[in-house]
Order: sequence, then C-alpha cells, then structure tokens
Amino acid sequence: MVIKLPALPTLYDKDRVRHMLHSSVSSSVEGTVWSVGRNAMEAICLPVPMGAICEVRSRGFRKITAEVIGFEGTKTLLAPLDGSEGISPGDQVVLVDSLATVGVGPELLGRVIDAAGRVIDDAPAPPSVAKLPLDAEPVLALHRPTIDSILTTGVRTIDSVLTLGRGQRIGIFAGSGVGKSTLLGMMARGTDADVVVIALVGERGREVQEYLQRELDPKARKKCVTVVATSDQPALRRVQAALTATSIAEYFRDTGKNVLLMMDSVTRFAMAQREIGLAAGEAPTTRGYPPSVFSMLPRLVERSGTSPTGSITGIYTVLVEGDDTNEPISDTLRGLLDGHFVLSRNIAHRGRYPAIDVLASLSRLQHHLVDSDHRACVQSIRNVLATYKENEDLITIGAYARGSNPDVDRAIQFRPQVEAFLAQSADQIVPWKQSLKELLSLAKSIQQSSPSANSVQRVTPSAGPSQPASP
Repeated sequence: MVIKLPALPTLYDKDRVRHMLHSSVSSSVEGTVWSVGRNAMEAICLPVPMGAICEVRSRGFRKITAEVIGFEGTKTLLAPLDGSEGISPGDQVVLVDSLATVGVGPELLGRVIDAAGRVIDDAPAPPSVAKLPLDAEPVLALHRPTIDSILTTGVRTIDSVLTLGRGQRIGIFAGSGVGKSTLLGMMARGTDADVVVIALVGERGREVQEYLQRELDPKARKKCVTVVATSDQPALRRVQAALTATSIAEYFRDTGKNVLLMMDSVTRFAMAQREIGLAAGEAPTTRGYPPSVFSMLPRLVERSGTSPTGSITGIYTVLVEGDDTNEPISDTLRGLLDGHFVLSRNIAHRGRYPAIDVLASLSRLQHHLVDSDHRACVQSIRNVLATYKENEDLITIGAYARGSNPDVDRAIQFRPQVEAFLAQSADQIVPWKQSLKELLSLAKSIQQSSPSANSVQRVTPSAGPSQPASP
C-alpha cells in the first residue's frame, strides 16, 4: 500500500513551513495573569515562544488578544493588542497561535484592512489563499537581482532628477505639514507598479478617510491594499500594521509582481516599538529609544528589494522632529536606505509643491539607471540651484552686480525656470517620457547660455535596460 503525502508548499516555502511547524504547538497551553499595566502584562505558568499570540480571558467575560514580547525569569511578558481594560490578576491566558500571521490573497486588492488583516471597509472579507508570518526573513543578499529598471511615479522631479529603480528603498524626510501625504498620493496614482501597498501607521483617524477619498482615485484604489492602524490604537497594533503591509507586499512580489510599498510613517513605527521595548524592561538609550528599535528598523527595510520573482520598492516617510534631520531615527534610516528625499519647509512656504529640496536629496541608484546625457542634464539643474543658494544673500539685498560672475548670472536667469520645472500640482500626473523631454529642453537652454559648458546632445526615453515599462 502506497501512502501519498500532501505536497509541500512551493510558494514562499521557508516562511510557510515555519508557520506550519509553529502551528503544531498545542493550543491547550494555559497560564495565569500575574500583573497588569497599561502597555504590558505579566503571566505565569505560560510556556510559550517569543512572538506567540495569546488570548486573555477576564472573569468579566472580556477577551483580548496579546503577543509575547519577552520573558523575565519565569514570568512571560505580553503586550495587549486590544487594550488591557477589564483584565485583572488571576485571569486565564490561553495560547492561540505560536506565530503572528496574516491572510493574503489577490482579492485584497482595493481593500482597506487593519493591522490584523481584518477588513474595515464595510465589505465582505476576502478569501485568503495562504497565511504568512508577519516577521518573515528577508531575501538572502546573494539571491537579490541587480536593480536595473526604472520605477516611474508620475512626479516630474522624482522621475527626472531623482530617478528611482524597482526594488530601491527611499526615505521621505520631512516635518509635519509639508506635503508628505500628498506626495504619496501622487506616487500611488502615477506609478507603473503592478500593486501598491500603503501602510498608514499612527495616523489620525480623521486623516485616514480623507486620504482614501482625496489622494486615491478609483483607478488607483483598484490596485492598492491599505493597512491602517490609527494613533489611538495600542502600540503593538501600530507595529503590526507595518509588518502586515510588508508581508502582503511580499506575497504579491512572490507571485511575480512589481510592488510599491509606501509606509507613513516609519517614525511612528519606531515610536510604537519604543513603547513596547520600555514596557518589556529594556533600558532607554539614545533619546529614550531602546535597543530593539534599532534592531527592528534594518530588519523591516531589508524585507523590501528585489527577488528572483519580483520586486518591492519601499517608500518610507520619516518625521523629523523640529525639522532636525539628524535625530536618531532619521540618522539611522539614512544609512539603511538607498536614498532620501528631503521635503523643505522653506520651499513649502514659498508655495512650490512637491517641496522636494533637490540639493539635499539623493537617489543612490540613479547613476546606474540613466545614461550619461541624462546625468548631465540633472547636473545642470543642480548647478543652477547650488549657485543661486550660495549667493542668495547677496542677491536678495541687492549687493550682487550683474556681470560679475557668469555662473551667478546664469543661476539668476534660470532659477525661475528650474523652480517652475520642479513644481507640479497635486492632481497632475506627468508621463515619464514627458518628464525627460522637459528636462532635456531646460538643460539645453541652461548650457547654451554658457559657451564653456559641455553641450547636452540628447536624452531619449530608450535608455537601454533601464527604460520603464509603458504605464
């Protein structure tokens, strides 16, 4: 007699097998609440692994979900996912799953879900084809294909001056109120990515509905999955929202899609992890952040990137406190990411949106994605902005005499044209070919005004293997 064994999973094997093994742990494991706090509770006689999901059953018939975040001697530390009101010492704790997971499937497209993967858009729950762990392993370094194709966003400044590649990780560094959400909406509507996954972490509840209605048109919403954890929810929910969105992006990547993952904001993810770390007894270090924050950030962003089947392009917004781009989270992420876009409050005050400071921004992969003519055009734009900025005080007070320096004269002449080129209304999507055409025209005008400058011959949309697919 031949016994036919069920086939092992072939898609995202490692993480699915790991979940199957963890799920084999008996769900009859029980413990007792020892003490309760606002952000954490202690349980005894609860032999469960790190990251396990448990259910706390109060004697008042309330049930809450909690995750194991650490151990202290024989006590198990749990962080509540639903708030700890109504829980008291002596309540029962039951193991539900030894690993936090989220259900994934193609019918998530167009839906709005919470950090646990539950739909919150008043429509029926979509069927899941698989369950993936929230904390999955990144693709091995040597298994990542080289990034050699352009991701278009529909934003002229990004596509032409700060070109992105499929699988690149970028941070948008900005203070509050300078247009981060609007810029993300423009990119979601204008990108040529197959799927867009948006994580709204720690946002105000009012802004979530406004974002979905104002920033995403019906066409963009059809290829978007939105994961929401508002600022009033427990810290663990806010952390889970970022992990859930990343796991969903990994699912679509593993099915052969090019995914754009946008997280607003990774700073609030770090702040939520700070709450959890401090509740677990970690010692605060730089500006009150415990060590777990700085170990989770690289693990989170490394899950984006290329794989043999697809790609995840990660866009992470970073809130800079007091516009200080050197605070710990900003400084750490700048070293982890493949570039950064800095949104300037001064530029926003002048009314130029998107308020991207080109001189302070960088796409580390642009040099490998575009040809030499394109790079020369970009350098012409940067030269005008840099020269004007260096002499702005003299120009403003009228101390500069025209004709003293041809470079400064050229910067004064072309700065209005450069600013007009960088400006774009929120409802405008600029095709990639048009962005390059306008860049070439402006760069030629700048260089033709300087006999000593190298002339720019051409920039064509057919830039070899880096050319993006037609939207």
